[in-house]
Amino acid sequence: MDVIPDAWTWLTTGEHWSGESGVWQRLGEHLYLSGLCLALACAIALPLALWLGHGGGRGFGGALAINISNAGRAIPTFAVLVLLTLGPLGRHGDLPTIVALVLFAVPPLLTNAYIGIAEADRDVVQAARGMGMSRGQLLARVELPLAFPLLMTGVRTAAVQVVATATLAALAAGGGLGRIITAGFATYDTAQVVAGATLVAVLALTVEGVLALAQRLLDPGRGRNRARRRAPAAAPAAPLTATAPDPVERSTP
Repeated sequence: MDVIPDAWTWLTTGEHWSGESGVWQRLGEHLYLSGLCLALACAIALPLALWLGHGGGRGFGGALAINISNAGRAIPTFAVLVLLTLGPLGRHGDLPTIVALVLFAVPPLLTNAYIGIAEADRDVVQAARGMGMSRGQLLARVELPLAFPLLMTGVRTAAVQVVATATLAALAAGGGLGRIITAGFATYDTAQVVAGATLVAVLALTVEGVLALAQRLLDPGRGRNRARRRAPAAAPAAPLTATAPDPVERSTP
C-alpha cells in the first residue's frame, strides 16, 4: 500500500503547512474551538456537579441528573449537529458546532465530578466537620482534594472526546483540522485524508498527555504521597521467644 508513504509525503511538504488553508491555520482553529467548548462545558457541568455532590441534590436529584447526563451520550453528536445546522442556529457560524460539542462534553464532566464529591471519604469529611469547618471550607479543603483525581479524569475524557469530535465542524462549514479531511474527500486525495486523520489523532494524544502531566503536578495529595513514600519503614519488632523455667533442684534424702 502506498497510502502511508503518500500521507507522510503530504505531511512533510512545506506548502501544506502555510497559508490560510494550511495545517498551522487549521490547527489554531481546531484548538480554539476545542478549548472554547471544553471551557463552556466545565462552566456548566462542574458547578452543578459540586453542588449536587456536596449535598444540594444528593440522592434522587443527583441520580436524576447523572442519568439524564448519561442518556445524552446515546445521542449521536453528528445528528445533533445536523439538526442544529438546519435550524435557526445554522445562521450563526460555528454556534451549532459549539452547542453540539458542549452537550457532548458535559456528561463525563458531570458524572466524574459528582461521584468524586459524593463518594469522598466520609470519615475524613465527618472529622473535618467536627473541627468546625464551614460548608465552603469543607468543599474547598477536604472534598475537592479527595475528588481531584476523578474530577481530572472527567476533564481528560471530555477534552479528548471534544478534540476528536471537533473534526465534524468541517461538515458545517466550520474550521479546524476536519477541513483537511473533507478537502481530501472532495479531491479524492486519500493521502490527504489519512494525513488529516493522523493530525487529529496526534493532537488528541498530545492533549491527553498534557492533561495527565497537569493532573500529576496539580494533585493536592502529591506532597503527602511523596512524603509517605520517603518515610522510613518501621523496624520489625523482635520476635518473642519463650524461655523455659529454671529446673527445680530435687533434694536428696
